[in-house]
Amino acid sequence: MTSSDGLRLLPFRGLRYAPDRVSSLTAVTSPPYDVVVRPDGVRELETSDPYNIVRLILPHAVDPATRHHQAAETLRRWRAEGVLTPDPEPALYVYEQRGGDVLQRGLIGALRLDGPVLPHEDVIPEVVADRAALMGAAAANFEPLLLSYRGQNTENGATAVIERTVLRAPLLATTTEDGFAHRLWAVTDPAELAAVDADLAHRRALIADGHHRWATYQRLHDQRPDAGPDSPWASGLVLLVDTARYPLQVRAIHRVLPHLPPAKALADLAGAFRVRRLPGEPTAALEALAETPGNAFVLSGGPDSFHLLDRPDPALLEAIRTDRPEAWRRLDATVLHSVLLDEVWRIPDHPSDIGYLHHTAAAVAQAARHGGTAVLMRATSEETVRQLAEQGVTMPRKSTSFGPKPATGLVLRTLDDEGS
Repeated sequence: MTSSDGLRLLPFRGLRYAPDRVSSLTAVTSPPYDVVVRPDGVRELETSDPYNIVRLILPHAVDPATRHHQAAETLRRWRAEGVLTPDPEPALYVYEQRGGDVLQRGLIGALRLDGPVLPHEDVIPEVVADRAALMGAAAANFEPLLLSYRGQNTENGATAVIERTVLRAPLLATTTEDGFAHRLWAVTDPAELAAVDADLAHRRALIADGHHRWATYQRLHDQRPDAGPDSPWASGLVLLVDTARYPLQVRAIHRVLPHLPPAKALADLAGAFRVRRLPGEPTAALEALAETPGNAFVLSGGPDSFHLLDRPDPALLEAIRTDRPEAWRRLDATVLHSVLLDEVWRIPDHPSDIGYLHHTAAAVAQAARHGGTAVLMRATSEETVRQLAEQGVTMPRKSTSFGPKPATGLVLRTLDDEGS
């Protein structure tokens, strides 16, 4: 696809749960597919309500083709039974999340794939292939990815539309188990849609969360060479947030190396890093990590095993590829993958050998369960991420976790004639 000058966020007929067909909206929503801890999290969500969205985003069966067919058939059945129903007309959706002192508002819509969207992380090809097969079989975008842009924070354009809309009664309101309150409104007025379109035509976006889904949208479109620019396959479901007005939170994503025993992980370091044993529990370990200058990590083999790694051998750092900016070469994620995983531990770059978990306790518990090692990480600032992305430099995959992430299940997008 040829690139356009600005963002085009298109209205669509959202597919939403019929409130009278489910126990509650809270019981049918889920975190994004890559945040759900499997299999325990999937099982918990499945038992919360028979129509929980996890049955669509993470179906389980003996082989991938069966999983993808199962999700497509489940979606077809829920639509036929009226569990999921299309809204009466195309809309952009104002979405609000509120929890503690965090307030985030943005617009959910179908973003044209040919617009200026900056990735900042690499993707895992196997994951993209699996998500593309799933979405292709179901002809649906199940969950919006999170994009950020920098607006002018003015009384015009998208910002004004959002702030006016939230004064009205919402389509839905629910509070999820993490304590976040969610509200959703439909914007259908032609003048307001035009104001959003004119504003975003001058913006570009950064992928905050959802690189694999964005790559999936692109693959789905590439697989349909006859799909024109107005085809549903030429756009993908996103949540677009103006971070000049609503700054995102940035957290780390930890690594779990299930086949690397902690004793071997420490023994193989052999002077590559300084290693110090830490007392206490995960919170104290992360606090020590946050206070450590330079590149540093915490290794854990379980809830009572933490070691701080810092002061890497300068010779190892100098060997990191020199065709990238210095800011990229000094990222913790770069040092982890280029030095520790590739050179010191020689861990294959494969999903079965490296797991990515957002929650510290889950990473530590999973490492302990497999007899492996968790590598606890620090977050990278949004400004660093954006600066590198604007230089066309991608960070190692799963380098950051932006949030709050949109809840999955509040609004879906179908790509066939019905509901598009």
